[in-house]
Amino acid sequence: MTYQEVLKNAVGKMGPYCRTCPVCNGKACRNTIPGPGAKGYGDTAMRNFDAWKKIRVNMDTLTENCTPDTGFDFFGYRMKYPVFAGPVGAVNLHYGNKLDDVSYNKILVSGCAAAGILALTGDGTNPAVMEAASKAIASEGGKGVPTVKPWDINTLHEKFRLVQESGSVAVAMDVDAAGLPFLQNLTPPAGSKTVEELAEIVKEAGKPFIVKGIMTVRGALKAKEAGASAIVVSNHGGRVLDQCPATAEVLPAIAEAVGNDMMVLVDGGIRDGVDIFKALALGADGVIIARPYVTAVYGGAQEGIAALTEKLGKELADTMKMCGTPSLSAITKDCIVM
Repeated sequence: MTYQEVLKNAVGKMGPYCRTCPVCNGKACRNTIPGPGAKGYGDTAMRNFDAWKKIRVNMDTLTENCTPDTGFDFFGYRMKYPVFAGPVGAVNLHYGNKLDDVSYNKILVSGCAAAGILALTGDGTNPAVMEAASKAIASEGGKGVPTVKPWDINTLHEKFRLVQESGSVAVAMDVDAAGLPFLQNLTPPAGSKTVEELAEIVKEAGKPFIVKGIMTVRGALKAKEAGASAIVVSNHGGRVLDQCPATAEVLPAIAEAVGNDMMVLVDGGIRDGVDIFKALALGADGVIIARPYVTAVYGGAQEGIAALTEKLGKELADTMKMCGTPSLSAITKDCIVM
């Protein structure tokens, strides 16, 4: 199955809101929540996409001819590419009734593991979502990253028990989900965390802990102070706050501030292998891609995931070769023009 076949097959299967655009840039579905769109005018999602496209790459073919090494080490696990499928929750609400969170996560985890990358699974108000995601990861030998919402510590006790049973490589928390409408005024409560509260959560998790939703140097340093092993520069795809900066705009300063002390991942509008190359050049160690993997699941299940992953990987490898970078570590800021 080719990625074009995946796109064609996904048309009409993703609910009433998603337009299944050839390139997901946030324009056709802006201000569409429920649905895949962004909050308010939709400016943040569109800005994410546009910011990557404004960056240029520097071609350099006066180098040794070789096959670029796209391999990525993630807390002891070797990935084929520095790419993660992003966590998606409430798929019934946003993408119709073809799949629910349980079936979606099962397809995503197994498909990504087979493709040589890792999926971040979603969490939800229904406890069965986290239970099923953890089982899906366990069935793949721990090849996945469960993502928990910013619940209170008592709720997280049970969540982390499931995480331990999954055998996962790491665990993530999307702290920016505190702004999601469906998490407001809940019992149990979910919301923003202080450094002290986050430190307690990191300790409770018992695995490398990833804080998703960092958009400032100040936030990155707070996550570092709390003991996080990694951060994700992310504005939740524009779904929690309109008129944010693009992730590409804030990534360089954040990556410079944390140095080698934490792994830095980034998401938001990354749509091809050239975008991945640009993200690494700006200081990221790896990228997270969500909406295109939703399309891949609906358009081809595990085959769709394989098709998208290989498309991204080949584009990344081609860009590396044409820019004279034989390995991921060779991709530096002088490889791009801002």
